[in-house]
Amino acid sequence: MSAVLVALPGWIVSCVATSSASAQSPTRAAPTAGRMGPRPTGSPDTIPTLETGGRIPMPPEWIDRDTGHRVVRLTRSRGASRSFYFHNDPFLAGRDGTGESMVYYGDTPQGPQLFLLDLGTLESRQLTQHPRGVSGEIVGRRRRSVFYQARDAVFSTDVDTGETRVVYVFPTDYLGHISTLNADETLLAGVKTTPEEREILRRNPGKGSYFEKIFEAHLPHTIFTIDVDRGTLAEVHEERAWLNHLQFSPTRPDLLMYCHEGPWHLVDRIWTLDLATGDVTKIHERTVDREIAGHEFWSRDGNTIWYDLQIPRGVTFFLAGDDISTGTRTRYRMTRDEWSIHFAISPDQTLFAGDGGDSTQVAEAHDGMWIYLFRPAGDHLVSERLVNMSHQDYDLEPNVHFSPDGKSVIFRANFEGESQVYAVSIAAEGH
Repeated sequence: MSAVLVALPGWIVSCVATSSASAQSPTRAAPTAGRMGPRPTGSPDTIPTLETGGRIPMPPEWIDRDTGHRVVRLTRSRGASRSFYFHNDPFLAGRDGTGESMVYYGDTPQGPQLFLLDLGTLESRQLTQHPRGVSGEIVGRRRRSVFYQARDAVFSTDVDTGETRVVYVFPTDYLGHISTLNADETLLAGVKTTPEEREILRRNPGKGSYFEKIFEAHLPHTIFTIDVDRGTLAEVHEERAWLNHLQFSPTRPDLLMYCHEGPWHLVDRIWTLDLATGDVTKIHERTVDREIAGHEFWSRDGNTIWYDLQIPRGVTFFLAGDDISTGTRTRYRMTRDEWSIHFAISPDQTLFAGDGGDSTQVAEAHDGMWIYLFRPAGDHLVSERLVNMSHQDYDLEPNVHFSPDGKSVIFRANFEGESQVYAVSIAAEGH
């Protein structure tokens, strides 16, 4: 396929095979996998107990010396790999309803491409093969397809057949990018930006350079939807504010969460848009100077929006949740060292996980470089350390996910020198 695809929406443009020799090679791991999380080949006594990241390379699996939890490297292809951003669901059940797979990104000579990993066998295969790479982290579990963007075109690829079709081609100079799929998988949503923002990014490629400049510019941003079957675009909301982090409700097809991006202490960040009525609702309003709320995500049942809350910034730390139907607010307090850049909620909604943070993060933690498991207890969270991340460069944020069976926490890490994807068992060995 060429770098620029001229096709009408709905055209089938290719059947993508597994990766060629020039791309990241798909692999089949040695038979060390269990039904969902990888299972050790022998008894716990045969798995080495090691300092995570204390040697390069690490073996395919080991017991973390400091926590007693088993860690398995999931991605074993040549080249760097990374799992999805924390609130983008990467998982897909097997075609017959059994087993689970995970979509992830792998680096190839053609740029970043999407791969599919069987979480039982650890066999991976390439799903996309666009000459300049693809972007987007959207999995349609019902359609059994991934949605992504290559330059000005939006595509879907069937994960079973490899059949790829053009969903939509943006008009010339329309600076739009998709980011989420609604609950009934009929609509994609994204944000249209401006040439002025693109110029700010070109001149200031680092986040520390562009972040406040885009915020202060107050450029127009437009939320749009794309009808997946009809291939039509509709602009549904515009503000002179930096709109970002779109997330459709996992249960309500017309409800979209988005944020006002920028320095968190200067914005009321978390909002929802009802596509059926056009109603816009502020979820959390700051109450004191330098209060911050962010890195919001939906509960599995779509009833609650969870977020990192600090009152004020860098002083007291909560994982907070707002029930969008009842207005009930929940706050779980945590310590400075337990604070995490991102949080995730378990499939049964009883546990949380966090990816910790180094001393340069907002919490300025003294000992915060861990993958955490959190159990709610009254008004606070009780933490358990799963992985020592002291060898992690937190420029790559781990972005935790619970596995579909709730038995592992999946994260990305670079403690072996390049980004790869790992799973840690929630149950400690011997328990």
